[in-house]
Amino acid sequence: MSIFKKIFSSEKKESLDKGLEKTKTSFFSKLGKAVAGKSKVDDEVLDNLEEVLVTSDVGVNTTLKIIERIEERVAADKYLGTEELNSILREEIAGLLSETHTGEDTDFVLPADKKPYVIMVVGVNGVGKTTTIGKLAYQFKKKGHSVVLGAADTFRAAAIDQLQVWADRVEVPIVKQKMGSDPASVAFDTLNAAKAKEADVVLIDTAGRLHNKVNLMNELSKVKRVMQKVVPDAPHEVLLVLDGSTGQNAFEQAKQFTKATEVSSLAVTKLDGTAKGGVVIGISDQFQIPVKYIGVGERIEDLQVFNKFEFVDSFFS
Repeated sequence: MSIFKKIFSSEKKESLDKGLEKTKTSFFSKLGKAVAGKSKVDDEVLDNLEEVLVTSDVGVNTTLKIIERIEERVAADKYLGTEELNSILREEIAGLLSETHTGEDTDFVLPADKKPYVIMVVGVNGVGKTTTIGKLAYQFKKKGHSVVLGAADTFRAAAIDQLQVWADRVEVPIVKQKMGSDPASVAFDTLNAAKAKEADVVLIDTAGRLHNKVNLMNELSKVKRVMQKVVPDAPHEVLLVLDGSTGQNAFEQAKQFTKATEVSSLAVTKLDGTAKGGVVIGISDQFQIPVKYIGVGERIEDLQVFNKFEFVDSFFS
């Protein structure tokens, strides 16, 4: 298929292949059992395949779409062999994802007409939010962009300290106040500092509390309003970080956060340590919000721009 010609650097591909190893091993082990002793794709194989997809965290709704597409092919071609199932699955998943015009970027890019480009990063504690900010700062800096970090998660001292460690590591400036300070005040100072430095991009860390959505909503709304006093259309992006290793729980977090604030893009982390990488397929399909970045390893380079064609190719290679 022509869509699989959009392949990147061998280093990136290698990292992605390695990051998806556990997911692939688990998925194809289940798939092997689903078709064992069968030579053609029949109702029983399709039922088994449905179970494989759901238990691989692809999600019920996305699974049903994939099964429906394969059923149509079975109806059109009365004899589809199980040995063809791998390539059919690959084509149908890629076809499903290609219906959304996102997940086609190949590099870390910023809009030329937004400076500073303000990204507010949200997500519950423990999903890898601060690490994602640090890795994003590294990637943007590597592309020649100037970056400023804002430590607006003032609820936990550890969050401020952790972001400082990343700022030191990547060698980018950070704006912070003491624990318990007003997050909106930190965001305000960060944007002023970024404008003074003529920075290209600002990454704002925010608190990861989700136990009280009303408070979270109010806090994030206030941060937005205050930032707009400095940069009228800020934030340009609200990036929700999800932990891929939590599988279906990541769907739930996405639902809750999209109710609490206007999320415009997603990052799915920790895919290398889990067999639940199928969640990226489901999240890409189910939410009208693009998956923009994926975390496929511990190294600073292992945050990648999500490209659905490359992802599916690695998944089925």
